[in-house]
Amino acid sequence: MALPPWLENGFLTLADQFFALLPQPYPGQDAWDNCRIVSHRGERDGHRVFENTFAAFDPIVAAGIWGIEFDIRWSLDLVPFVIHDADGKRVFGEDLVIANHTAAEIQEALPLVPDLESFVARYGKKVHLMAELKEEVYPNPAYQQTILKKLFSPLIAAVDYHFISLHTDLFQHVAFLEPSAMLPVSTINASQFSRYALQQNLGGVTGHYLFISDRIIRQHNERGMKVGVGFINSRNSLYRELNRGTDWLFSNEALRIQSMVQAALDSSIKPS
Repeated sequence: MALPPWLENGFLTLADQFFALLPQPYPGQDAWDNCRIVSHRGERDGHRVFENTFAAFDPIVAAGIWGIEFDIRWSLDLVPFVIHDADGKRVFGEDLVIANHTAAEIQEALPLVPDLESFVARYGKKVHLMAELKEEVYPNPAYQQTILKKLFSPLIAAVDYHFISLHTDLFQHVAFLEPSAMLPVSTINASQFSRYALQQNLGGVTGHYLFISDRIIRQHNERGMKVGVGFINSRNSLYRELNRGTDWLFSNEALRIQSMVQAALDSSIKPS
């Protein structure tokens, strides 16, 4: 049974506070060498720099962070845009529903929202792309799949990018991909999504670190699959996940977490 969003968010916030205070062993050098940070919607403050915009992601790419996670939604005339919400109200203060307006109208009202074509051209091959499919109506699935296939065609699936989603049925819209380029995003249903990924030979599974167990990590690693967890926002949560062998670490504070990783890579001396 799913928890109400407010209850789930509160519970996860408490978990983050707990693990931030729980001491963890310093990871070994192999763990640091293999650490892959993924910026969740970019580095933003919500006032001058907004999530899922070029201003949020440019510093991430400049810092050499391994990956970026972003969201895809479709305009009325079926142009894909990079935006998390179904409308622009929360982030930009504009009560404009993406699916109800044309690309030209969106670009005029929400000029900071990138279209996916420009986004992939800007960041493809420079950083690993984690593209999240959002739950919404697909009016012309075959055409929309053709658009996605064309936009990502310069890149190598599962090497340069993955498609991720909280709703596994949305993977039908990227059926041109091998399963290894698809990753389900779990909430509290990590075991269920893990089994699904194993059964379907997907690229792995992602979810909050509280619900991704050591057993899930071991099972996927034994199959050559990846495991990603979020959201890493403290030194101790970073150490914990590196010690557990997690492959990808999603964070809302990727620049700060990356600085910890870089310091460890630059020095063989354990910090005090």
